[in-house]
Amino acid sequence: MIAEILPAGVVAVEARVDLVDVVPFPEEELALGRAVEKRRREFLTARACAREALRGLLGLPPLSIPSGAHGEPRWPAGVVGSITHCRGYRACSVARASEFVALGIDAEPHDPLPDGVLAEIARVEELPRLAELARLDPGVHWDRLLFSAKESVYKAWFQAWFPLAGRRLGFADAALLIDPRRRSFTARLLVPGPALAGGRLTVLSGRWLVRDGLVLTAVALALPSTSAAPRRPGSAAARRPGSAG
Repeated sequence: MIAEILPAGVVAVEARVDLVDVVPFPEEELALGRAVEKRRREFLTARACAREALRGLLGLPPLSIPSGAHGEPRWPAGVVGSITHCRGYRACSVARASEFVALGIDAEPHDPLPDGVLAEIARVEELPRLAELARLDPGVHWDRLLFSAKESVYKAWFQAWFPLAGRRLGFADAALLIDPRRRSFTARLLVPGPALAGGRLTVLSGRWLVRDGLVLTAVALALPSTSAAPRRPGSAAARRPGSAG
């Protein structure tokens, strides 16, 4: 499903059930530490998705995908990527760094946010918009969609800007506008963004999907010279672990 909201040039792999026969590389085992069994299963299944995605993108043999100091996956040189996992879903997306600056994907259960969370993650100007969306389409948990979209923006920002400046993006540092008709969103950055091709990044755009009990969001920041066309559903770049070719 995640492939439907990612552009051409991005390889996506997903899994709806955990894989039980994944053997971690030593660096991955180190990152797991004393994780409980549930955490181990979701981590290792997501890493299996990542290895399959790298195989689909570059033909790479299975390799270790260790974690960085902040828990982020460390990708091979020349690759950008993002991993997500939630109840009943694991996914990874990867792309060539020569085509994309950063990727951010997020999956959430399609449930309302727990009490009190919306007040922590939403800006004041976002609340009336959410209320209007809920009036127009009460079948979507727009609060959870807002949270997921901000998570995708955060992940993309982390790749594009954090290595240079060392500053994380907070929930209040981006003002989101959700388009229900196009199933897209834009995030206006309220802090200085990275410079790309001589210009300053001020807006990140993404797409979203609600299906099968999940909320999925994705941000793919292409290099200015790259024209990344939207992917058609059913693209061959959407795979599952162990799928052919």
